[in-house]
Amino acid sequence: MQTSLIHTTVLLNEAVEALLGTSDATADASDRSAQVYVDATFGRGGHSRLLLTRLTAADRLIAFDKDPDALAEAVHIHDPRFSIRHQGFSHLDELPPASVAGVLLDLGISSPQIDNPARGFSFRFEGPLDMRMDTTRGISVAQWLANAEADKIAEVIRDYGEERFAGPIAKAIVARRQERGPISSTTELAQLVADTVKTREPGQNPATRTFQAFRIFINAELEELQQALAASLQVLAPGGRLVVISFHSLEDRIVKQFIAQHSREVYDRRAPFAPPKVMLLKALSRCKPSAAEVSANPRSRSAIMRVAQRTLA
Repeated sequence: MQTSLIHTTVLLNEAVEALLGTSDATADASDRSAQVYVDATFGRGGHSRLLLTRLTAADRLIAFDKDPDALAEAVHIHDPRFSIRHQGFSHLDELPPASVAGVLLDLGISSPQIDNPARGFSFRFEGPLDMRMDTTRGISVAQWLANAEADKIAEVIRDYGEERFAGPIAKAIVARRQERGPISSTTELAQLVADTVKTREPGQNPATRTFQAFRIFINAELEELQQALAASLQVLAPGGRLVVISFHSLEDRIVKQFIAQHSREVYDRRAPFAPPKVMLLKALSRCKPSAAEVSANPRSRSAIMRVAQRTLA
């Protein structure tokens, strides 16, 4: 394996500790029944492999991932307690209600995905403008841009990339399409954005926000996250843990608001004497990578981990 395609798992120990909580297998296993845990974003298996070393012989670990490369990596785990599904994490709701002791969502894109030019995620490498997490289905960014209207392109760049030059970039993409045909490569798109965005943030490639926006849009990442969070409330057993690692403000805002929404009692103003709607989650903690981890793995610098626990309600 090439060094550039090796993935370093972010917040590895912290996430596993948070997920297991008091159900850690290092405790007296006779005091609890077999548990089911979910690694809803297998990636390259860092969290799953560590989890398997901490679980009892009776426990089970179910992983989800829609990237065929992740499934190819998962076949190297020869453990009868482990299984993986070729699905996105929005399919969590297919698990039995209240059957899971912990759900882990690591929302980051893996280093092998970024560093493999054929996947089209990075503006640093020449490659097809693809960006699909699941290369077996759906359309690529290039296919979408070949027909999308300027207003829609601008909306995606603005909403998912928080790019203030969304309008000019969208117009430049459409103009280029009309003059010379659709954009088909990552470097073509990166150069077009660089030529359009005249001011840039120090140390950031001008195409960063546009690439992020197209990746989020083409994979419906925020919609799937919202579905997965809602599903977690169904599948987590009382006392079960929800652990989410996000890497940009759009994701973290959704996670933060979701936990806050379900961590408070809600009173019906129309029925002031009625009992409140009980809270379904208890917010436990928030943490970021240590300075040492960021130094060793700069890609971890934007990560935020939030932990919540399913209440007994």
